[in-house]
Amino acid sequence: MQPDFGRVLNPQTETPLLKALQSCVQKPHAPFYTPGHKRGQGIPASLAALLGAQVFQADLPELPELDNLFAPQGVIQEAQALAAGAFGADRTWFLTNGSTAGVIAAILATCNPGDKIILPRNVHQSAVSGLILSGAVPIFIQPDYDPTLDLAHSLTPAAIAEALAQHPDAKAVLMVYPTYYGVCGDVAAIAQLAHQHNMPLLVDEAHGAHFAFHPELPIAALTAGADLVVQSTHKVLSAMTQAAMLHTRGDRVKGDRISKALQLVQSTSPSYLLLASLDAARHQMATQGKQLLEYTLQLADEARSRLDQIPGLSTLKPEQAGTAGFIALDRTRLTVTVTGLGISGFAADAILNEQLGVTAELPSLQHLTFIVSVGNTSADLEALVQAFGALAAMQGETAETQRRREKQRPSSLILHPLSFIPPSSLLTPRDAFFAATEAVPVAQAVNRISAELICPYPPGIPVLMPGEVISAEAIASLQTILAIGGTISGCADSSLGTLRIVLC
Repeated sequence: MQPDFGRVLNPQTETPLLKALQSCVQKPHAPFYTPGHKRGQGIPASLAALLGAQVFQADLPELPELDNLFAPQGVIQEAQALAAGAFGADRTWFLTNGSTAGVIAAILATCNPGDKIILPRNVHQSAVSGLILSGAVPIFIQPDYDPTLDLAHSLTPAAIAEALAQHPDAKAVLMVYPTYYGVCGDVAAIAQLAHQHNMPLLVDEAHGAHFAFHPELPIAALTAGADLVVQSTHKVLSAMTQAAMLHTRGDRVKGDRISKALQLVQSTSPSYLLLASLDAARHQMATQGKQLLEYTLQLADEARSRLDQIPGLSTLKPEQAGTAGFIALDRTRLTVTVTGLGISGFAADAILNEQLGVTAELPSLQHLTFIVSVGNTSADLEALVQAFGALAAMQGETAETQRRREKQRPSSLILHPLSFIPPSSLLTPRDAFFAATEAVPVAQAVNRISAELICPYPPGIPVLMPGEVISAEAIASLQTILAIGGTISGCADSSLGTLRIVLC
């Protein structure tokens, strides 16, 4: 039941959860409840010196005045209802374990053990966790891929239509919208296809929480027809790290299943600092979002134009959209191609961060990606442009030498992960996760079944998935990513000397 906001003419100006927390902070009393620091009285002096003591006064548990996240009837219910209205949902759940919890819950809420789910091969690793916990069987679809830019885009409607024709018994379709690079696929067409087969469309919209608040941004997934959307409110809006939301529209996904799933994957001691930050972030966007994003778009557009004028650099631009897997671009996301400088994205990232005082969100072989949000200033963007100018000047003398070196690198070692992903898995991720395994030297792992989820960041696409056959190309690609400064996550042996395989 939606709460009654009484005579409040514009409820979006209210912050019920934030106000309740503030009231509890100001109420003098003797605390005999968790957490152990007792409203900041017992925190270490070193931590107080870093953060101050005031924030710990608001680090409170589920007191009667603060409602209960898993059975909300008071201020949390009110705050979630306000969020639903602001983001265009019928119902919203606050998440304190990030979008990871939301993506896992979405799969648990729609799939029973053995059920099929259609999803892209470049999903976030949280979706694989959802497959393992639910026992769902993945039907992986290759996303649209641009070999020139070396960027994986979105799923295409044609690929979804083919998968639905081959697997009409699937229970749900999941897509990533937008990608890490801000690329958006045709979510409306994919939603329509899923609904024609009476399936819900689940959307990992972790990087698109701002879409609903400015008309020049890509269409929000809920507006386009998605049934369930997970957003990382902290990634591009102003909530604290780890604060996220799950939204639904319609009745294709049952609310009670979502609530039960969230109880499995969220802490029973949720942070009210995170919850209150969700309430405040929603209020900010509902009351000031268009104005704030207008300025953010101006900053990003100006920076993109100036970066394109620096010799050796190019940026991903909205006018490059035009394929079925790339129909729009989030202009607040800056992806800069640096290969024209004769340097890899990893090397450029190290120089920018260590020497020039600018830190990217995501480095990759050819690119650096930067998130421009409502928190960025004109000084930030000026520093970004100036740093790239300095980087280009530093690389000028050695660019030709480095280009020759890059051309001499065997092309087979830098294949994009999508080019050698196996067409199917021998085991489901769940079966592989619970199977007996052993670590073997990496050379002996070829043609064996992976027991690990190994994902290079970047490009953020799992190269090895539990249950899939390990190829020599996959190993070579991972080794190259490590050699040129990339990061590999998910493997027990971070040096990649050994891999864990399933014992058959």
